[in-house]
Amino acid sequence: MTWVWAVLSLLTVAVVLGALHRPLGDYLAWVYTSPTDWRIERGAYRLIGVDPRSEQTWQAYGRSVLAFSAVGLFLVYGLQRVQEWLPYALGLSAPSEHLSFNTAASFVANTNWQSYSPELTLGYTVQFAALTVQNFVSAAVGIAVAVALVRGFASRRSGTIGNFWVDLLRGAVRVLLPIAVAGALVLLIGGVIQNVDGFSAVQAITGATQTIPGGPVASQEAIKLLGTNGGGFFNVNSAHPFENPTAWTSVFQVLLMLLIPFALPRTFGRMVGDTRQGYAILAVMAALFVA
Repeated sequence: MTWVWAVLSLLTVAVVLGALHRPLGDYLAWVYTSPTDWRIERGAYRLIGVDPRSEQTWQAYGRSVLAFSAVGLFLVYGLQRVQEWLPYALGLSAPSEHLSFNTAASFVANTNWQSYSPELTLGYTVQFAALTVQNFVSAAVGIAVAVALVRGFASRRSGTIGNFWVDLLRGAVRVLLPIAVAGALVLLIGGVIQNVDGFSAVQAITGATQTIPGGPVASQEAIKLLGTNGGGFFNVNSAHPFENPTAWTSVFQVLLMLLIPFALPRTFGRMVGDTRQGYAILAVMAALFVA
């Protein structure tokens, strides 16, 4: 019967992705083309001194991406290096210079390669303020660059491709944050842990004492998957029962990973004015996925 559940899981993923492809793709197209700004966005623009109606050339857009990423790299590196003086450090010392740089570079670049055991290396403040934040903004940067590329295809005679700061903020506020919050609640219902209890000593069935790590896992797990980040709270990532406790949470996590990538072809079609091109890209993606 194992193969039956495997087939049902795959069909569930395919059906849900097919059902959400059009509405989410249309929503993403609206997010990045809407002429109106939300109140929280207007406040952020005033804070950083950005005119949301201004357009950038591809060179200026690229410089903004690099500048923002450089600031993120510095902050993530710095937070790790002063970890032992931060609250909720759990008594853990700061990672080495090389490890801190490697972690910062990988999370800023949305690759999230981990050369350490997270639950034994990083305290909750670094997990929250550094890695989880980067899970949001690095994914928002990636989507923004993709949207800028689409604008380049859609308006070849224009010398501008949008405004990076607008795309970044809208992607984080209008797309990633609400879906991640909903995803975290679903994971909590499924049994994924969410606490700041630190390490707990428990009595094992063998009579020995075992130390069990806790942590704010559900909140980080949701955006880790939605933003296709890959940096888990535990060393074995979603193979850990605290990150992925049941079969249906595993299916849900696969859906979170594929949700935005499978919606973006629809976004492409809407933004270039020809949805058939979006379907062509989606067909190729689906063929590669099935293969």
